Amino acid sequence: MMKPRMMIYIVLSVILLGSPLFLDTYWVDVLNSVGLYAILGLSLNLIVGHTGLFNLGHAAFYAVGAYTAAILNTRFQIPILWLIPVCGLSAGLFAAMIARPIIHLRGDYLCIVTIGVGEIVRIALINDLSIHLPAWIKGILIRIFGLGILDIFNMLEHLVITGGANGIFGISRPTLFGLIIRKPEQFFYLIWFLVALTVFLFDQLEKSRFGRALNYLRDDDVAAEGSGIDTSHYKLAVFVLGAAWAGMTGNIFAAKMTIIAPESFSFWESVVMFTLIILGGSGSIPGVILGAFLLVGLPEAFRGFANARMLVFGAAMVGMMIFRNQGILPPLPRTFSVDR
Repeated sequence: MMKPRMMIYIVLSVILLGSPLFLDTYWVDVLNSVGLYAILGLSLNLIVGHTGLFNLGHAAFYAVGAYTAAILNTRFQIPILWLIPVCGLSAGLFAAMIARPIIHLRGDYLCIVTIGVGEIVRIALINDLSIHLPAWIKGILIRIFGLGILDIFNMLEHLVITGGANGIFGISRPTLFGLIIRKPEQFFYLIWFLVALTVFLFDQLEKSRFGRALNYLRDDDVAAEGSGIDTSHYKLAVFVLGAAWAGMTGNIFAAKMTIIAPESFSFWESVVMFTLIILGGSGSIPGVILGAFLLVGLPEAFRGFANARMLVFGAAMVGMMIFRNQGILPPLPRTFSVDR
């Protein structure tokens, strides 16, 4: 017999899938934003909710994926959806480089470092990325190749890669089976298909041996290490996996907006991702999705109240922390069957 909670999820999923039929374009676009934040929240939930690592720089990996898609699409005309695995790989490699020396940090220390990483990426995007070779390297290359190489030095130093504060324009729309996805209704089904795929894959991961090891790390990493779990290996792996998923989400964001700029990946974005996990329920997949609806979708319903809506929402968050600090939909306790 189907559990009542599962019945509720199925009914809500059916209503959600049919919502573009009776909602106007504005609200469909709001649901698209909710879907993107749900994927981002689920990717961060692997790191924060399942492993207990405080990461407040997740927007940096989101930005790496988005800019990878934008640069390769606008410069080399590679179809945007083909770049999804490339964006995930670039964000994952960047996360591996960043996380390797800091993954041993705990609690507030790791949190502060990840905030710094997020800000470094944002500032680098604003200032654009160019290549400035040291004078001694230039001297060696000039002796080898002659003065003609000065033109190459000048080109590298004035090369516009990220577009600086203006960002990158002209990103092409995604094409799926010959259909160019332009309308919010079309993006709705693409984004929420990816949400459903993420939920399925992460649920299977949570049930696996890898997922159980992550939960041991969250509860007590000293005891987990004493039980034979390579804590550094698992922490690094989950950090890279969550970052890669955020990078792939950045690809969809770039395709949807057709323009990206550094302000789309500010510290506030990381705060929103972190908050929706705490609000919905840390470690809970349904809780993260509910948190995305409440934190991204619900404020739009009260936009007419201007700044007062944020005051009410802040008060509700304080109440949550006091009376239900485990979140609205905390993860259900797992039951294990023993074969006799």
